[in-house]
Amino acid sequence: MSELSWHKSACNLCYINCGIEVAVEGEGAAARIKRVRGDESNPKSRGYLCNKAQGIMSYVHHKDRLTTPLRRRSDGSHEAVSWDTAITEIAARLRTVIDTHGQQSLALYGGGGQGNHAGGAFATAFIRGLGSRHVFNALAQEKTGDFWVNGHLFGAQSCHTAEDIEHCDLLLVLGANPWLAHGFANARSQLNDIAKDPARKLIVIDPRRTETAEHADVHVAVRPGADAFLLTALLAMLVRQDLIDEKFLNAHTTGFEAVKACLLEVPIARFAAAADVPLATLKQVAQMIGQSRAMVVRAELGIQQGLYSTLNSYLEKLLFLITGNFGKRGTNVLHSWLQPLWGNGRGQRYAPLGIEVIAGLLPPNVLADAIESPHPEHLRALWVDSSNPVNTAADTQRVLAAMGKLDLMVAVDVALTETAARADYVLPAASQFEKCEYTLFSFEYPTNYFHVRRPLLPPLADTLPEPEIYTRLAQALDLLPPAAALDELRDRAALGHGAFAPGFAALMAAHPECGAVAPLVLYNTLGAVLPHGTAAAAPLWGAAQRLARTRPESVSAALAITNSLAPEQLGARLFDAIIASPSGTAFSVDASVWDLIETADRKVHLAIPTLLDALAALSPADVEPPADFPFVLSAGQRRAQNANQIFRAPDFRKRDPDGALSIHPDDLDALVASEGAWLVVESSRGELVVRARADAGLRRGYVVLPHGYGQAYPGADGQRHVCGPAINWLTDSAWRDPVAGTPYHKHVPVRLRAADPAQAAAAEANSRAVLASVAG
Repeated sequence: MSELSWHKSACNLCYINCGIEVAVEGEGAAARIKRVRGDESNPKSRGYLCNKAQGIMSYVHHKDRLTTPLRRRSDGSHEAVSWDTAITEIAARLRTVIDTHGQQSLALYGGGGQGNHAGGAFATAFIRGLGSRHVFNALAQEKTGDFWVNGHLFGAQSCHTAEDIEHCDLLLVLGANPWLAHGFANARSQLNDIAKDPARKLIVIDPRRTETAEHADVHVAVRPGADAFLLTALLAMLVRQDLIDEKFLNAHTTGFEAVKACLLEVPIARFAAAADVPLATLKQVAQMIGQSRAMVVRAELGIQQGLYSTLNSYLEKLLFLITGNFGKRGTNVLHSWLQPLWGNGRGQRYAPLGIEVIAGLLPPNVLADAIESPHPEHLRALWVDSSNPVNTAADTQRVLAAMGKLDLMVAVDVALTETAARADYVLPAASQFEKCEYTLFSFEYPTNYFHVRRPLLPPLADTLPEPEIYTRLAQALDLLPPAAALDELRDRAALGHGAFAPGFAALMAAHPECGAVAPLVLYNTLGAVLPHGTAAAAPLWGAAQRLARTRPESVSAALAITNSLAPEQLGARLFDAIIASPSGTAFSVDASVWDLIETADRKVHLAIPTLLDALAALSPADVEPPADFPFVLSAGQRRAQNANQIFRAPDFRKRDPDGALSIHPDDLDALVASEGAWLVVESSRGELVVRARADAGLRRGYVVLPHGYGQAYPGADGQRHVCGPAINWLTDSAWRDPVAGTPYHKHVPVRLRAADPAQAAAAEANSRAVLASVAG
């Protein structure tokens, strides 16, 4: 065995991106990741690491990696082609679509994932360079209702709330399970700290007694889909018992009187009954909030993909705002950005469907509608980058049917995903540990951090990092400035920031048509002189310059600079610090959240008329399941051994290889079935055969399936076998929030039955084939 070499990086399996140290054995094409441990020098995670990071080897080294560009044949199969052939043909077909149908007939789907936002900068630049701003993204599958609310409250949809959990004395967890899903730094350590401190309390609101609820002082087992009723009743009780912060409201908010008037009309007892929560429990929670010194509300997809999802996001924010638990130590806060991960919509509409574009993103729920719309600018070409909408967008059968009507679909990915398998061209990308990477999940306050990760392994033969892929495409489509101009700017970059900055400004002024592809210009000039293989981080130069201009005090504090610097010098210092640190570095230290608010008066605007009307219209009858689908399915649970679609190899999921359906034991008995039996889950859209797993922590009538399964993987027998449930065969793209279009994945009406012998035998054979693929 050769000697191990240790390297700094970050985990890419959830959006916290904890710092890690990775042991690599071998060199060149033989190099393999062998061990992973926490990086104690990472300023954010400080050595913390959960079990999922041990699955990184399964992400990087598996049998389904792409190693050559592919072109789809007429029979639906793919053939290998050269990079030159793929680039030339794709460029020609893109130009034909745009010349025939216009720039708006093209859209990007994806543009980065849990750990790879560097590639997204270049994918977005490429699509914008072609004249389209249409982006479908997983954030719009989950979070755009929350962003829409933030835009109304704080003045911009890019204003994003975070949590100072380390210093709170009351943590209220709503629709989240941070013990397994994290969502904030060092989650298990922080939950343990709360549990050990008698002065600190934890409340968990969830239909299931989760691993986090096991640590709670109070667990409120709310009825599935009734979060809006519970939160509304709780808010009304806080108002009526005068457990609000009048001083805070008068100083920092507007519109409270309209909110108060609405809450005073709420029938508390009726709404508590709709949520199936005793009034005594509601009063206990209200008193705990009233007695707390500093409360944090931690909310996640349990409410953001549940019934009334945008209304839920509004209500959970009102909970900390009307009680004054905002903007101070140990409460909810806003955070800075080095580069915002999403935009600020200003009421723009997507013409083919007439829907609002929130945060610059289109919801995956409308992908099929966008393709099938009769509008002349309906979607005809789809560029898929680091995403797998066949598995992850709602209503798989409808997505597949719509994709068949596209003139062109191209996928850029590391593996042969279900979407790549249906693309006209597939371009093989290097994995996240074979290239320079970073994420834009910088959600900390008051000190915020950024981590550029250096490549640890060489790319597989005939794969390319995304900036190289998009450079070749941009050259083929004549989107970049002349080569001589780029050469001259590259020479200036070698002389330092003082020479590069004016040269870059002059080049872009001379070629304004290239503004959209500025990230590619930076990569091909400044990137060429960056150390440690970090060329892909070159677009961060512009972000650092912008932050230095707009928040110089915060940047100076992060860099411990006491003397005054010109903005361009401060931006250069920040960029150099980001590139130089293998474990990440602070980029801002903010003294107050109030200058992060973007309303003109720097106050929180509490009244959102659309949502106050929705609150007034709430009806308990709406949470009753239909008689023919009496169970409520939560589709997409985070478990100990899953991580979205990024895990394709099944070897990390040995403890739950089938992605079992969790069900209350009494419900399992009523189906005359036992632990480990095969059940049929049927919705209005389709059915799946799933393994049963009893969970006494669930409410009766409530069942749960995990996300991150349903991928086809090559088995030992040479065939591809689907690993676990592809849950979006059950979901309906029309079952969605009316404001943001986010799916109600946590509230899917279903019915259950025992699988017949033939179904059970087929499912068991497939399960064994999947396990054999691991052994093979």
